[in-house]
Amino acid sequence: MAIPLINSVVSWFLKKRIHDMELFMKHPQELQNNLLMDMIRFARSTEVGKKYGFTDIKSYRDFADRVPIGDYSDVQDDIERSKKGENNILWPTPIKWFAMSSGTTSSRSKFIPVSKESLEDCHYAASKDLLCMYLNNNPDSKLFRGKGLRLGGSKKLDKIAGTSAGDLSSILIDNMPFWADYSSTPGNDIALLSDWETKMPAIVQETINEKVTSLAGVPSWMMVLLNNVLETTGKENILEVWPDMEVFFHGGVSFDPYIDQYKKLLPSDSIKYYETYNASEGFFAIQDSNDNKDLLLMLDYGIFYEFIPMKIYGTPDEKIITLDQVEVGENYAIVITTNAGLWRYKVGDTVRFTTTAPYHIKVTGRTKHHINVFGEELIIENAEAALKVAMQNVPCSIKDYTVAPVFMQGKEKGAHEWMIEFEQKPADLKQFTQALDQELQQVNSDYEAKRAHNITLTELKIHEAQPDLFYNWLKEKDKLGGQHKIPRLSNSRDYMEELLRIQSQV
Repeated sequence: MAIPLINSVVSWFLKKRIHDMELFMKHPQELQNNLLMDMIRFARSTEVGKKYGFTDIKSYRDFADRVPIGDYSDVQDDIERSKKGENNILWPTPIKWFAMSSGTTSSRSKFIPVSKESLEDCHYAASKDLLCMYLNNNPDSKLFRGKGLRLGGSKKLDKIAGTSAGDLSSILIDNMPFWADYSSTPGNDIALLSDWETKMPAIVQETINEKVTSLAGVPSWMMVLLNNVLETTGKENILEVWPDMEVFFHGGVSFDPYIDQYKKLLPSDSIKYYETYNASEGFFAIQDSNDNKDLLLMLDYGIFYEFIPMKIYGTPDEKIITLDQVEVGENYAIVITTNAGLWRYKVGDTVRFTTTAPYHIKVTGRTKHHINVFGEELIIENAEAALKVAMQNVPCSIKDYTVAPVFMQGKEKGAHEWMIEFEQKPADLKQFTQALDQELQQVNSDYEAKRAHNITLTELKIHEAQPDLFYNWLKEKDKLGGQHKIPRLSNSRDYMEELLRIQSQV
C-alpha cells in the first residue's frame, strides 16, 4: 500500500474521529447513560440479566439499586464456566478470548473476558484513536514511512474448550486487521513466541534492518529489548539503529522511573512519548497532546464508569458516584461496566481527575499496596503468602519488613529490595532469599514472568535490618503509635533510602 494512500485514509478517519470525540466531550454523561442502557438491553437474556431483572431496568438508579459492586472473586466461577465453552452467562455473544492478569488470593492469575465487541469497539478503537491524536498533534509526522515495533506477550490456548488465554497484547496481535499487521514488526510468528529467551533475540534480528518509526509496549520490557538491540548492533544509541524513530507509545507501568534512561537511549528532543491507560478489562484513557501528560478518559468504548472516593473507600460511609459527580484533585477507585460482561466491577486502580471539561485523569495507583514498576503487580497478599511458606521452609520469624524496587540502570536489570527485621534469623540468609524468591513466583504469575531467565528482574535482595530499625525510623518521623504502620510495598525508593541511611549511621 503506497504511503500517499495510507496518509489519505488516515487523514479522512482522523477528521471523522476528532468530530466524534468532540461530541462525547460536550455531552459526556448523556453518552454514558445511553451506553449503559444499550448494554443492559443487549444483555437482558443472559444469566446475569435474568438474575438482576435487566428487562425492568429503566434508569441508572434502577441499575445501581439492583446490581451489586463486585471484584474478580465475585465473577470467577462464571468466568471459569465461560472458559469451558458455556455461553450467555455474563454477555450475549460467545467469549472466545481471556486476558490473563495478576491473580488474587484464590488464583494465580485472573482471566478477564474479552468479547468481540470489546475487541473491536474498545481495544482496536483505542489503537486507532491513539494514532488519530498523535497525527492531529503532529501533522508533519512520517510515522507511516516506516513500521511500528510492537512488544507484546505470548498466547496460550485452552485446547479443551477452544478458547484462548494470554496477555492482552498477544490477543490483540493475534486478531489484528491486515493493515495493522502490514505496518508492524516483528511478524506474528515471532511476536507470539512464549519463551522470552528465544523471543528477544528473534525480535532483535528481525527488526534491526527494518525502518522503525515508532515503539509500543511496556517501558520495562521495551528497555530490555532496546539494550539487546544496542548490544547486537554495537551502536551507542537507538537513533543510530533507527534514525527515523519519532514516538514511543507506552503504558502498563509508571514511566517516571524510566524517563532518564529513555532519553539516553533516544537522545533527541524531537522524540515524543505518548502514554496510554489500558488494562485487561478495557482501554480507558489516552494522552491527547504532546506535552501535557494527562490522559483523556474515553467515554464511547463500551465502558460505563462509576467511582468510589478513596477518602471513604472500604468504610461504612463508602458511596458510588457517577462521572458528573467527580471533582478535580480527588482520588477515586474505578468501577466499570463493560461490553465484555463485567458489571459494576472494581478494577483496583485509582485515578485523580485533573479536568472535568473534558475529563482528564492521572493514574495514581492501586486500591491496595503494591509494586508495579516492571508490570509485576506484586500485592501484599502475594508477599505475605510467600513469606509464610519461605519461613516454613527456612525456619525464621519476621518482625517487620518493607519492599522497594531497584530501578533499571543502563543494561542492569531491575529487582526487588527487601529490608527485613527478623525476630529469629534464618540459619542461612541466602537460602531464605532463594526460597522467598521462588515462592513469590509461585503466588504471582506476573512476577514469575518478569523473573524468567532474569529477563527483566533479577533475584530479590534482602538487607538484614538492625534491631529496632523500623521503630527508630517511625520515631524519627514522629509516627510512633498504633495508627502508624510500616508501608510494606512501594513503587518508589523513598522509604528504603531512609532506612538504609539510618542503618548506615550505626
